[in-house]
Amino acid sequence: MSLINVTNLTFAYDGSYDNIFEDVSFQMNTDWNLGLTGRNGRGKTTFLKLLLGKYEYSGDISASVSFEYFPFPVEHKENNTLDVIDGIYPDYEYWQIVRELTLLKVSEDVLYRPFESMSNGEQTKVLLATLFLKENSFLLIDEPTNHLDIHARKLVSDYLRTKSGYILVSHDRAFLDNCVDHILSINKTNIEVQKGNFSEWWENKKRQDHYELAENEKLRKDINRLSDAAKRTNNWSHEVEKSKNGVRNSGSKVDKGYVGHKAAKMMKRSKSIEHRQHSAIEESSKLLKNIESSESLKIAQLAYNKKQMVELDKVSIRYGDHTVCSGVTFTIEQGDRIALAGPNGSGKSSILKLIRGEDIDFTGTFRKGSQLLISYVSQDTSQLQGGLSDYAVASGIDESLFKAILRKLDFSRTQFDKDLTSFSGGQKKKVLIARSLCEKAHLHVWDEPLNFIDVISRVQIEELLLEHSPTILFVEHDSEFCKNIANKIVEL
Repeated sequence: MSLINVTNLTFAYDGSYDNIFEDVSFQMNTDWNLGLTGRNGRGKTTFLKLLLGKYEYSGDISASVSFEYFPFPVEHKENNTLDVIDGIYPDYEYWQIVRELTLLKVSEDVLYRPFESMSNGEQTKVLLATLFLKENSFLLIDEPTNHLDIHARKLVSDYLRTKSGYILVSHDRAFLDNCVDHILSINKTNIEVQKGNFSEWWENKKRQDHYELAENEKLRKDINRLSDAAKRTNNWSHEVEKSKNGVRNSGSKVDKGYVGHKAAKMMKRSKSIEHRQHSAIEESSKLLKNIESSESLKIAQLAYNKKQMVELDKVSIRYGDHTVCSGVTFTIEQGDRIALAGPNGSGKSSILKLIRGEDIDFTGTFRKGSQLLISYVSQDTSQLQGGLSDYAVASGIDESLFKAILRKLDFSRTQFDKDLTSFSGGQKKKVLIARSLCEKAHLHVWDEPLNFIDVISRVQIEELLLEHSPTILFVEHDSEFCKNIANKIVEL
């Protein structure tokens, strides 16, 4: 057991006027399993790279362990898996890798297959197994869930729970809850470490936010009341001071000493009230710095002229000689929120492509309503490039509405001037979702929309779908999201 000390850390990218981190200090224990959370673009991956020594920074990071980053880059995916592992960590014992693969329910024979022949989920498991062969290292695990289906996520989460000494970046709430014992949160103004799993941290944050909002409202009322009192007392003081040179109604002269004393007393009281007012303002300024804005989103889905939109009856899809799914039967009716579930490779994305109208080789019965407008969110964000304004024009959507939605999803105005290629993975997915919310459609089809998206934005999207109840077919491996949103589940 040892400590990792971060002291007065400040960092900004070259050419940027905005610091990603500014004078932050905290400690981590190398035995902890930390979940790293924070909104997209806050610097989670940047922080991991700072630990790895990839960037220059001011302040100090001290640790008695080395750091290892996941995922490893694999240059020659055509090589056998065993050779890939040997290239990453040559000092392992064969029995060790077999033990780790067994824990992850991966067959030993994958070691003698080309690495590229495995599914993305299998590749993830093999690289995680390799990662945990390394001793005396603190592991930095960056979003391992993006290629894992729901069942694989549970398996990997159970695996990570048996380990210790890592930082895990993930936005999957159930995944984090199962395997972390501390949360490292990158907030608006600082970085905090808190004991407990994600749900415990989330409840504490909501309580703290609620308390600060209530305190801020109380202080605001106090400030207004004190401001009015200070003005009244100040006016009284001036009126009394002016009366020093006057004459009483009885004709006798005014006692200037008494009046002056009374005016001074009132002025002192006014100054005291002003001091209390300034104290309240100062106290208020310390609040709300880490309150996350999460304004409600809206969706204006078009009404369709029929109840039933799509029907599949015993549909099978083939690619050449390979059948990816068979006997698929379900309908989409207005108001349905359907989760299309199943393991990786079971044909979920192929079903979505068929419904969208892509040229797919299938058998069985497939019917789609005439003039049905579909808005699609793809898994793939690699096509995003150029500016947001040009993207809005090319997509045929209202630019003002598009950017307003992105603002609600925590985009800063400075982000609007950047090229889409510079956005984080989560920010790119938000661009696709914002575009979809702007499109005129009868049906929304979303393929793994939440990959890389932060938890607060996930909750916003959940609230949107629950409030407006649009007709939607989606594939998503976040079990909490599916549980909260789907009113139907189609299992492949």
